Amino acid sequence: MSDEPVIQEVTIPIAGMTCAACSSRIERVLSRLAGVKSASVNLATEKAFVEYDPAETRLSLLKQAIIKAGYTPLEIERGEQTDIDRDRKEREITVLKNKLLVAAIFTIPLFYLAMGDMLGWPLPVSLRAIANPLVFALLQLGLVVPVVSVGYRFYTVGFRALLLRAPNMDSLIAIGTSAALIYSIYSTMRIAAGDHMAHHELYFETVGVIITLILFGKTLEAVSKGRTSEAIKKLMGLAPRTATIISEGREITLPVDEVAVGDTVLVRPGEKIPVDGIVLEGFTAVDEAMLTGESVPVDKKAGDTVFAATLNSNGAITFSATRVGRETTLAQIIRLVEHAQGSKAPIAALADTVSGYFVPVVCGIALVSSLLWFFAGGSDVTFALTIFISVLVIACPCALGLATPTAIMVGTGKGAEHGILIKSGIALETAYKVEAIVLDKTGTITYGKPEVTDILPYGGYSCDEVLRLAASAERNSEHPLGAAIVREANARMLQLDEASAFEAIPGLGLSVTTSSGHFWIGNLKLMRERRIITEDYQDDADALAMQGKTPVFIARDESLIGLIAVADVVKPSSISAVKLLHQMGLRVAMITGDNARTAAAIAQQVGIDEVFAEVLPRDKADKVAELQSQGLCVAMVGDGINDAPALAQADVGIAIGSGTDIAMESADIVLMRSDLSGVASAIQLSKATIRTIRQNLFWAFAYNTAGIPLAAGALHIFGGPLLNPMFAAAAMSFSSVSVVSNALRLRSFKPVILYKTEEVNENGTIVA
Repeated sequence: MSDEPVIQEVTIPIAGMTCAACSSRIERVLSRLAGVKSASVNLATEKAFVEYDPAETRLSLLKQAIIKAGYTPLEIERGEQTDIDRDRKEREITVLKNKLLVAAIFTIPLFYLAMGDMLGWPLPVSLRAIANPLVFALLQLGLVVPVVSVGYRFYTVGFRALLLRAPNMDSLIAIGTSAALIYSIYSTMRIAAGDHMAHHELYFETVGVIITLILFGKTLEAVSKGRTSEAIKKLMGLAPRTATIISEGREITLPVDEVAVGDTVLVRPGEKIPVDGIVLEGFTAVDEAMLTGESVPVDKKAGDTVFAATLNSNGAITFSATRVGRETTLAQIIRLVEHAQGSKAPIAALADTVSGYFVPVVCGIALVSSLLWFFAGGSDVTFALTIFISVLVIACPCALGLATPTAIMVGTGKGAEHGILIKSGIALETAYKVEAIVLDKTGTITYGKPEVTDILPYGGYSCDEVLRLAASAERNSEHPLGAAIVREANARMLQLDEASAFEAIPGLGLSVTTSSGHFWIGNLKLMRERRIITEDYQDDADALAMQGKTPVFIARDESLIGLIAVADVVKPSSISAVKLLHQMGLRVAMITGDNARTAAAIAQQVGIDEVFAEVLPRDKADKVAELQSQGLCVAMVGDGINDAPALAQADVGIAIGSGTDIAMESADIVLMRSDLSGVASAIQLSKATIRTIRQNLFWAFAYNTAGIPLAAGALHIFGGPLLNPMFAAAAMSFSSVSVVSNALRLRSFKPVILYKTEEVNENGTIVA
């Protein structure tokens, strides 16, 4: 029995987060709990991803910790996860829009009343400050109350965070607008007491405009954040709701959740396939674009695998369900993408660190700067209060918190649309640094299945006759080369003979008697042992071997009647993909257990000049480590069980989607298409996403670096204007929306496709 703890993973939706300070606070609280191995809180998805040991802590304790931190853990989504998440987001956006509408209805006349008197806009005399200052003040108070009411959440959350000594963005807004509101009420009381000049010190319109602008920014942010997860929502919505199964000869329509492994499922033309399975009867073409990004439908016949949510184009098929519910390929893809979207890239570490100290520092700057202007600068209370409010309102930890997760959400979602599954933020960030790529040969560069490539007939025989006689002899063989010969004969619809005697000669070949005679089929050593003359045909055999093909000799009685070349054929896309990787400045190597001559032939065919041949499966990881020891960031691309250690050893492991589950589990990136074109696409997507993250972080830091000193009166020292708190609120809202909008530009990313050499520059980008 293993003493290793059983680690569980849980995703907890959380309500109440408004900025990076919130997510950092929850992360710290969760990480301190006994048994929690890791905790990552994503502001963009509003979820916590926690790994914990259930022997040391419980889910209920995790939720209690979140509540104590001042936030609300929501029900963990199960089953109809798409609908729950979508409905909650839609309700949130609707509530924000309604609040914004109410705030705007009262803020517009409030602003007009306050500024109209100052700027001489048309107003009834009875509402002017000079004529009736108390009515002027009370009317503004009456108009601002509904605005403060719809923005109550800023105060409840903000002050609660202050009491918990974890101030956030809401705390800044609550402190700033409360200061303005309280001072304005105080000024109203002074007016009522007879100090009519106190109407110059009313800040009601500032409170109303700040809350309205921030609600406007929050609404835009919520809508934009919803768009960042469109790709995953699209994937979630692809699966059909019902399935038609055949039971005791009858067709029964069931909810897709009730389909069980082993059920026989019927899918008609134009219908979506409800679960994964293996075709029993029928022939059709299936559109698998949602899985692979490949627009050309794939032919399916008995024995082929079909996947949930793919579209059956033109033929009726029945298949046996093999994976249902959360085990389908689509469900696994969704989990992979969700995990990636919730993970953090190392590049986000600086923003997380800054966010933890941001709000307390801003509060300190606001207080110190306002006091300095009041005491050292000789300014009045109104001026100092303006400085205090402006600094608090312009500071924006939201932009810092959204800079990385929004870009990762869009980037990983876009990758999923094109059959590129990036499993974590770390993998996404590392992929753009890759300098060397190691490609496994079998199943990665090649199809992984031997095929007949050449037939050379001798002694007056035709190609089809040589193939027919060889296949008749091989039809009872289990050898992969023999299976390839039989497959080719069946594809040509050749009539095969029955064998009356069959003997497998280990390491050499076969001795077979059929109705057409006695045949020897095998390698050169078998021919020589049987003293069959091959010297006249040795040049042909050597030429085939130099091309990486295996020559199979066919002799009838004592005479050679032909050569059949069998090879693991290179995928057409491999040549172009390797060329593109070279054009991107990457070092490309091939690794294989094949002999050096076959490996060299394949490498020459696809344009690879660095080959590791005759490498045992257990030594593949050592070859990757050897390249890493040279200071290179290495990606390993493979598809088999024997590639799993090398995939894990590499800085970035990339699994071809047609490979084994173990290889896909070991990899950091999974390509759903069975060719190498996705490798370049994954690296380009990584570069585009990291570029966007850097832009976001630059502007988030630059914004606060410039905005806070400006609000603190830096320009006013040199006779410049003082920043109005209302403009500070507008700038704060714009910063968050701009970061999310910049991330959304990734939605226009197009995967790298294969171009001619002259169409691709040294960076691997397309030349117009």
